Amino acid sequence: MADLDYEAEYNARARVPEYEEIFLRWAGDAEIYRADALKEGRAELGLAYGDTPRQTVDLFLPQGSAAAPLALFVHGGYWRSLDPSLFSHTARGLNARGIAVAVAGYDLCPIVTIADIIEQIRRVCVFLWQRRGQPMLVYGHSAGGHLAACMVATDWPSLYPKAPTDLVAAGYAISGLFDLVPLLKTSMNQDLKLDGELARRVSPQFWPLPSGRVFDTVVGALESSEFRRQSRELAEAWKQNGAQTRFAEIAATNHFTVLDGLTDPQSAMTARVAELARGIKP
Repeated sequence: MADLDYEAEYNARARVPEYEEIFLRWAGDAEIYRADALKEGRAELGLAYGDTPRQTVDLFLPQGSAAAPLALFVHGGYWRSLDPSLFSHTARGLNARGIAVAVAGYDLCPIVTIADIIEQIRRVCVFLWQRRGQPMLVYGHSAGGHLAACMVATDWPSLYPKAPTDLVAAGYAISGLFDLVPLLKTSMNQDLKLDGELARRVSPQFWPLPSGRVFDTVVGALESSEFRRQSRELAEAWKQNGAQTRFAEIAATNHFTVLDGLTDPQSAMTARVAELARGIKP
């Protein structure tokens, strides 16, 4: 491990030269999905949960199901880039299966810290619980997978006494990062501003886990060895701590194309996330 090139291992964009084309495709598909959902009266956009412009959440509802299970999607971008508007279309598959989907925004590093972002996503969860009166699944991509794990590992009543213990009892991380210590050896840490102590403090790999949690980690089979290791080891560690976990590599997908399954109602990824969302007790 001493000879591992952490910069190369964690620079997902460098490993996928066509990433800009993928982002453009996402933007177009997301815009079309927002427009369709608005036309059908299934979207509530820009709901403010905090006091900055990025602290908003978009809600996409399935057709004709007011009491639908709820899933919260958290985008990636290494806590320092991208926008939730790029990901509206990821609600397509779950909406078609009768699941309501919220897509959250949050402030970015270096303006805020990763610890601040964790707290912002916690506020999104509480905001949605207060608005809809139901617990939820949290799922996310890359940095969003890290944030999904943080929500599953949160002791909710200790922070929000009126919140239920199982506010977020299940999660699904796509290409997530759970041990942030290796990022100390990358250039992105100029924005993340982590030191050894802070990195461990914001790494759910090292957090105590409430009982009864369910968590899946998946990763693209074409991703770096570190991304694959992080997902595999988090699933193994949490299983030893009593959680129900699954780990899978998605064949022929990279760090970005691995998300494509969420847009297809018939994909194995969408089916599994829907199953997890439906398994959450109201």
